[in-house]
Amino acid sequence: MTRALPSLTTTPRKDYAPITWRPSPNSPLADEAMHLKQLDPFIGALPIEGVHMGSLQLFITARRGQGVKSKTINLALGVVRRILNLASTEWLDENSLTWIESAPKIKLLPRTDARAPYPLSWDEQTRLFSELPAHLWRMALFKVNTGTREQEVCQLRWDWEVPVPELGTSVFIIPGRRVKNGDDRLVVLNRVARSVIDEVRGRHPDYVFTFEGLPITRMNKSAWRKARIRAGYPVSAYTISSIPSGVGLGRRVCPLRIGRTS
Repeated sequence: MTRALPSLTTTPRKDYAPITWRPSPNSPLADEAMHLKQLDPFIGALPIEGVHMGSLQLFITARRGQGVKSKTINLALGVVRRILNLASTEWLDENSLTWIESAPKIKLLPRTDARAPYPLSWDEQTRLFSELPAHLWRMALFKVNTGTREQEVCQLRWDWEVPVPELGTSVFIIPGRRVKNGDDRLVVLNRVARSVIDEVRGRHPDYVFTFEGLPITRMNKSAWRKARIRAGYPVSAYTISSIPSGVGLGRRVCPLRIGRTS
């Protein structure tokens, strides 16, 4: 008799070997939990071997009907793909067999609905920055002057700082596990970025950017969205995004670029 496999979105049966869920290196665990919660009504009752592109079509159709962009849907599909890959390679039952023999191919949607980023003028950038609370203002100022991504800024740690005594300054080396392409990233500080670092130095033993003593997990939360509204940008239309690394590092402030979200 063939035993039913555990569901992808729910806790495995007790007769399966315990597992440790490792989130993707650049995706916060809370985000992956959110995606699984959204997936649950569509595939939560299925055994894991029943999860494939066919059984995911109702989820995709429903999310598109809600006006969700392909990029956001792809984030959920990426979580499914990662779980299936682990189930076929690392997660074992009591007989030391993988949960499934092989992982089905989970294809991401083409991003034909993505909108191009909208570069802010200097006046628009000044207006937006003036509406941000102090902790987000510092993070945004650092971000546009270093070309770092949001999560690289949020997760920035003091033990990644490397002194450069010859130049009387320092740089940050972000480990590859925290970088999108998996490579260690050198973050060079211009005068503005250095002033931000000096201002927050000593506030927390581990993290560079914090709020009320705790690390900041995401910049694009309610305070950021409210600032966007006050600055005249629709809350559903814009979010901060990275400028190319190294752009304008010798300038006083680099132009901010914002992109549209779903």
